[in-house]
Amino acid sequence: MADQFEWPWQYNFPPFYTLQPNLDTRNKQLDAWCDLILSYYKNKKAYMLDVTEAMSSELFYNKKINRKLSKEALDTILEELNKKGNLEWEDKTKQRCHVMWRKPEEWAALIFKWIEDNSMTDTVCTLYELMSGDDTVNQEFHGIDMWMMKKALSVLESKGKAQMFEAPDATDESGLGVKFYN
Repeated sequence: MADQFEWPWQYNFPPFYTLQPNLDTRNKQLDAWCDLILSYYKNKKAYMLDVTEAMSSELFYNKKINRKLSKEALDTILEELNKKGNLEWEDKTKQRCHVMWRKPEEWAALIFKWIEDNSMTDTVCTLYELMSGDDTVNQEFHGIDMWMMKKALSVLESKGKAQMFEAPDATDESGLGVKFYN
């Protein structure tokens, strides 16, 4: 279970929920919202944001002070996360997105370090073993979702450090494997 999340002071500050007209103030506000979303998702080990569901979640609706982020404000914040490389839309309607509280390059580095530390270069693993196996329980990438794991491994593929493949008789993603190279 994830640790109790600590809300930043802005979360209980009513103006935080209204996009500020002053450009400098708005930029600081957007940065604070981006940091809050990334911290929240990291704490919850969550990766997917559904815009409709998010509108009524505790993240964007503080019942204690009865303040809720508008759809327009949320869209602006999500676009800012997208510009920073911490968000990728799943669809053109911008209803669901992947929140990358750690970028694929960072995940790739963590995964490859673990592979090297455990002398597993030139070996084959299933993606399931990496994401959910007993050997990775204490690793930050344990429990990572499949989409993010594939993004991270694609980074390693582009550097010639890994090659993903699918077992010929696989009927789902559990048959995905990866070989790591030095």
